Amino acid sequence: MAISTHTFSSALGAEIRGVDLARPLSSEDAKAIYGAWLDHSVLLFRGQKLSDAQLIAFSRHFGDLEFPPTRLLNLKIGIEQKFGIPPEINVISNVKENGKPIGQLGAGEAAWHTDSGFVEQPPKGSILYAIEIPATGGNTCFLSMYAAYESLPDDVKDEISGRRAKHDPSYTSAGARRADFEEVTDVSRSPGPLHPIVRTHPETRRKALYLGRRLNGYIEGLSVAESDALLDKLWAHTVQPKFVWEHRWQVGDVVMWDNRCVMHRREAFNDSTRRVMHRTQLKGDRPY
Repeated sequence: MAISTHTFSSALGAEIRGVDLARPLSSEDAKAIYGAWLDHSVLLFRGQKLSDAQLIAFSRHFGDLEFPPTRLLNLKIGIEQKFGIPPEINVISNVKENGKPIGQLGAGEAAWHTDSGFVEQPPKGSILYAIEIPATGGNTCFLSMYAAYESLPDDVKDEISGRRAKHDPSYTSAGARRADFEEVTDVSRSPGPLHPIVRTHPETRRKALYLGRRLNGYIEGLSVAESDALLDKLWAHTVQPKFVWEHRWQVGDVVMWDNRCVMHRREAFNDSTRRVMHRTQLKGDRPY
């Protein structure tokens, strides 16, 4: 069966059918998938059954692999990786074994964010594989930052042109402070790199908003009050439903998104149920 692409009726996203990701991809199929990824920003593959080694092998068709956030930030305190899990795999889970979490982010809501924007060279993409999924809750929404930027009024585009924003690593996307970081009391002095608010995708050449996450966001060169006002305006525009595709997970789903032009968030789910997912990340370049 030949690979086929089925687009969604939303600002981004498509399902790829006719491919078994557990088997080695031909160069032609890998090229077709990568092209569809650049066109649609988010790809869904249903009904997959992958080992960690197979997930890593699939991911490597699209670039070198990046380590999970704990290692990217050189944190001393973090989740201890379960024995046998390769270092390129980030376990996203609420499950605890012997009283200790086997993964990150728990069961709570995860706010809109860009993966690992808090490093100088954020990953260009993320690939998430669903191993155990609760019956309800835990849906993931994806948001087109191309569409968000392109639909901004011209005066707002002028207002943010050339400006940079702080991407603070102190808190996770679930709002929990990382134990290695102090509480942030002045966002203008928070840790983390400055990235352009409007970035140019290095492959498609399209412009996209690049906001990272709202918590502890700060726009360089403005007072905190001015920065907050402008960020609030940008976020209110950006998170409109018309820019979003919502995915309801099934076991065996693989979702691949372009971190350079997509934000995502997760709904909360019942913490008494199990959710286990394995994620890889693709190395990226400094935003410009």
